[in-house]
Amino acid sequence: MAQRDASRIDLDDEQLLRYSRHILLPEIGIDGQEKLLAAHAVIIGAGGLGSPIALYLAASGVGRLTLCDHDKVDLTNLQRQIVHDTGTIGLAKVDSAQRRLHAINPQVQVRTVEARVAADELDTLVSDADVVLDATDNFATRHAINRACVRRRRPLVSGAGVRFDGQVSVFDLRNADSPCYHCLFPEAGDLEEMRCAVMGVFAPLVGIVGSVQAAEALKLLMGVGQPLVGRLLLLDALSMQWRSVRLQKDPTCGVCG
Repeated sequence: MAQRDASRIDLDDEQLLRYSRHILLPEIGIDGQEKLLAAHAVIIGAGGLGSPIALYLAASGVGRLTLCDHDKVDLTNLQRQIVHDTGTIGLAKVDSAQRRLHAINPQVQVRTVEARVAADELDTLVSDADVVLDATDNFATRHAINRACVRRRRPLVSGAGVRFDGQVSVFDLRNADSPCYHCLFPEAGDLEEMRCAVMGVFAPLVGIVGSVQAAEALKLLMGVGQPLVGRLLLLDALSMQWRSVRLQKDPTCGVCG
């Protein structure tokens, strides 16, 4: 008889009911839901993208979430950052999000890191993660996250959204053919940094992109479907059109090459 994986968590009656709509899916079933309960996801950023990511991962039963953000909730955030509300204005975003996530699913462990995580701490966080989700809004942090994920061979789900334009991809160096974020956006490249505080952002855009990021993370954790490795999804929300662009690994990449 095959031995059961000791890292799996058996579902109790309440969990069988809570996650029943997942369990009904033959691609997921009890086995897939148990994988989620035993998993650890690190979410860096608790704003527009991090909100739907955290909400869906918690609701779906990912057992441990580590949520990192240095900022506090501001009135201007509430137009799109749906994990926060008017009552948490002035509160640290990670604490505001933790309250909401525990209200949705008290069984999920939520660790908060109220800081702009530096390279050393990123390396520690990533080493203990099963999947990392980049929900930040600046290239310096994105590249630091990418370097840590490459070093530790952890899958990275990356998303971005500004104005009406969004993008999502998965970088998974466990796959020899996978590019990394640096292959797509070289750190020394002449790229214009666009932030929603200056450029504006269509409220549902970050919800759409963050939801896709959550879906990709769940698929990776359960080992189902085809992840977005080697593909970049681009969304034009004004015309509501998606494009899929093939990505190639750069053999001369200074991070993963």
